[in-house]
Amino acid sequence: MRFDAIDYSSINAIRVLAMDMVEQAQSGHPGMPMGMAAAAYLLWTRHLKHQPEHPKWLDRDRFVLSAGHGSALFYALLHLSNYDLTLDDLKGFRQWGSKTPGHPEFGHTAGVEVTTGPLGQGFANAVGMAIEETYLAVQLNRDEPLIDHYTYVIAGDGCLQEGVSAEAASLAGHLNLGKLIVLYDDNSITIDGSTTLSFTEDVRMRFQAYDWQVLEVKDGNDLAELHHALALAKDDTERPALIKIRTHIGYGSPNKQGHHSAHGTPLGAEEILLTQKALHWPGSEPFHVPQAVYDRFQHCLAPSREAYQHWQKCFRHWQQQPRPGQLVWQQILHNPNQCDTSMDVTPMLPDFSRVEQIATRAASGKVLDAIMPSLPYIMAGSADLTPSNNTHFINALDYQAHQRGGRYIRYGVREHAMGAILNGLSVGGAVRAYAGTFMVFADYMRPAIRLAALSHYNSIFVLTHDSIGVGEDGPTHQPVETLASLRVIPGLRVYRPADANETAQAWVSILLDIDHPSALVLSRQKLPVLDFHKAHLNTHKGAYVVIDSAEPDVLLMATGSEVSLTLAARTELERLGIACRVISLPCWALFEEQTRSYQDTVLPPAVTARVAVEAAVRQGWDYYLGSQGEFVGMTGFGASAPGPRCYQEFGITVDAVVAAARRSLVRSQTAKTH
Repeated sequence: MRFDAIDYSSINAIRVLAMDMVEQAQSGHPGMPMGMAAAAYLLWTRHLKHQPEHPKWLDRDRFVLSAGHGSALFYALLHLSNYDLTLDDLKGFRQWGSKTPGHPEFGHTAGVEVTTGPLGQGFANAVGMAIEETYLAVQLNRDEPLIDHYTYVIAGDGCLQEGVSAEAASLAGHLNLGKLIVLYDDNSITIDGSTTLSFTEDVRMRFQAYDWQVLEVKDGNDLAELHHALALAKDDTERPALIKIRTHIGYGSPNKQGHHSAHGTPLGAEEILLTQKALHWPGSEPFHVPQAVYDRFQHCLAPSREAYQHWQKCFRHWQQQPRPGQLVWQQILHNPNQCDTSMDVTPMLPDFSRVEQIATRAASGKVLDAIMPSLPYIMAGSADLTPSNNTHFINALDYQAHQRGGRYIRYGVREHAMGAILNGLSVGGAVRAYAGTFMVFADYMRPAIRLAALSHYNSIFVLTHDSIGVGEDGPTHQPVETLASLRVIPGLRVYRPADANETAQAWVSILLDIDHPSALVLSRQKLPVLDFHKAHLNTHKGAYVVIDSAEPDVLLMATGSEVSLTLAARTELERLGIACRVISLPCWALFEEQTRSYQDTVLPPAVTARVAVEAAVRQGWDYYLGSQGEFVGMTGFGASAPGPRCYQEFGITVDAVVAAARRSLVRSQTAKTH
């Protein structure tokens, strides 16, 4: 392949735009975009299959900037490729309301596939995208392929140092994800200085041990060498590829090239002029781009446009050739990548009316057995806890290198990667995914859960073993504080169902919610199947009255396993002449979205005697308790003993709830008399 002066001018245009964006904002990271400009340019103009006019084309190649701090590189590429990003948008880099935030955000800027920022998350997201490509290919490809694309990543030293990428790379190698290609910006610089301060491993050997193809480009500005490496990476469809590209941070800057000062601070106006001179850049006007550069980018898009037109013909032919099971996919792909993979599964739910008691994790498993055969767009999995999480469903095949049509992913003991891979699967719109682990290990997935909420991915996190009811495993496995920590994440729907029926209704709500991630929190221990007289159908409102008195004196509030305990306490309180209303609050976030009138119907403001019961810490409950309320729950960590003994020793008992209700009632009556 031949390269000419306009190619090199285009590369320098990326560098200059990145310098100018950071300088204008007086904030940002110019060094990485300057060093990786040549590799990124070559990828976007000679290899990447994409359509600016149709940024959600189902069979586009995916591009993930895992090193999200280098966002100026990404925005320059998007602008030059004629995505919906103007020069004025570039001038607004990192400013309020702009399309060019400090790190790329999904749904905020056209062409951004996934939100990246925390290093390594994008790397792992890309593994999920590569899995999705292989799964969809099995489901949709017939005479001509609807699905045949690559997933490309630009990652830096920081991405490879974070543990999440190690877990994800290990799984990607095991799964032979040969259409995953990572361009590693090997510039040997991090914020502190040279990577030799802390990072001296042999990256080549590490990734070869993961069963990756590893290629090296010794000069990150050599377009011919870069092109050859990318061609070799694409030819090997049995192994993911890492292309180790030796670059210089801040390339072209006479005084800052190769120095860590170029990483995260503007170069300064004087240094930019010196750099422009060193790069032989025409003129010194900020944000200047020669027309020939725009023309070159448009010319290089021609093969992608042809591929898109051909794909449209294939898609129309596919629609006209119905096959068994096509109807569901037809509905999903009618508007590819609109993330509308919702379905009301109510008619499919199992009947728990003859079941006396069952753990909610087991009830969830029965729900999945009933609904998953009809939901081919949902992929499942677990972090080596399948028998404990009950995430495997009837007749589910494992997803493996030799079985791309399998829907159950064995993540291994890799929660960090699992959370991020789950997001990569869910972000595209044609597939949704859930995966399970113990609730205490949600902390391993917290960056991924937070990014899912921030970006409105519809990822589903199944979290079992939810309290001190775990029992003998002890405090290391009893997540007393985890519920509170998850509930404070804006946009995350946290469900803690009280019994089997509420668990089933939680799944209904989760699958109908296409705009938020969900955490389904389930018990290890068996719980009674409660006679709610169909009140559980209000689970989708987040809270509802389970059983009532005509004029309640006390409100008893609980979630999960403690709802049945609270019902038992109500019986005792009613015997004492204290009228009680029992309220289940399976999902606080949903309840807080209801109208004030509904909230007041469930929690009447006039009734200030209140008790909250939860085998977790108090944080968050005071909003519902008010000043006269009492909390029955945990104040510290758990202990290693059978679950019932833990409840007894930590004072989460019927007697404790009764005593708390009486104290709250006295306090409430005293306050009213004054």
